[in-house]
Amino acid sequence: MVTLSKPAIEQVSVIRTPNKMQPSVIPLIDLSKPDSKTQIVKACEEFGFFKVINHGVPMDLISRLERDAIKFFSLPLSDKLLAGPPNPFGYGNKKIGNNGDVGWVEYLLINLTPQLYHDHFPSVFSDNPLDFRCAVREYVKEVRRMACEVLELIAEGLRIQPKEALSKLLKDDKSDSVFRLNHYPPCPTPTPTPLNCRNNNSNNNNNNNMIGFGEHTDPQIISVLRSNNTCGLEIFLRNNSTWLSVPPDQDSFFFIVGDSLQVLTNGRFKSVRHRVITNKFKSRISMIYFGGPPMSETIAPLPSLTGGDDDTSLYNEFTWFEYKNSAYQSRLADNRLLRFQKIAA
Repeated sequence: MVTLSKPAIEQVSVIRTPNKMQPSVIPLIDLSKPDSKTQIVKACEEFGFFKVINHGVPMDLISRLERDAIKFFSLPLSDKLLAGPPNPFGYGNKKIGNNGDVGWVEYLLINLTPQLYHDHFPSVFSDNPLDFRCAVREYVKEVRRMACEVLELIAEGLRIQPKEALSKLLKDDKSDSVFRLNHYPPCPTPTPTPLNCRNNNSNNNNNNNMIGFGEHTDPQIISVLRSNNTCGLEIFLRNNSTWLSVPPDQDSFFFIVGDSLQVLTNGRFKSVRHRVITNKFKSRISMIYFGGPPMSETIAPLPSLTGGDDDTSLYNEFTWFEYKNSAYQSRLADNRLLRFQKIAA
């Protein structure tokens, strides 16, 4: 069994709202369908979250990286620490960021900037230390391609010109994108089982338990996530203030609107709050590609979505460098966009 190399884990209080929705409410986007751009725009407006099928990412590549991730997290702690302390990149466990957030999680955070890419691949495998690096590189290449395709469909759906206005930020050689592998070991004191993953006799009244990763929004443009076949991910539905458990699907990808895309669309899209809760019996492995712009890129509502009128802009412009620094100085649950808003979004 894969186990967390654990120092003591502090308890984090979780308040769960009964889930009144059915799993079918999660938007399902088939990228092979001609109306996918319309469906994606609708999903981003209503949920900030959607599931993608017929994505074209080879399943053998996905399985290979998952096997390598399990292999890495199964290593002794002393070997995993060779990947370096998270500053913010490298290996870490329990501690999330530098501001007191903790969770029942260990992770490997990899900077995808070319000159820094090799720093987080120590020779921890006795057979071939390059295998893990190659698996990550090939996986990220495919997921970035898919993310760019989705961003171009969004641009078409919003009538943004050129259609590469968003995707070029991820394709740029200086794109500040990162890749994260999370491992959530079985938790001896788990949060209540998600409603979509339990029988009707389970109760949901225990609100003082462990959480895997606390509620937050992602600061980047867009996040692309997949996991093994284990429950845990939840998204917050703004319309009825409800946490919705996302049924796992190891063959599909989930897209998450980030804070930067909320600003670029002048609040038309909303970054979605999400979290991961713990599981008593099963490990959860997740892989997340965070598509970010270059550090010097100015983030501001696109003129085509404000009519070129600065008075209709909900946000003051800022660089990604400024926003990233601000995000790292905040707590997970903070509303990081608040300080950049002109008026309430």
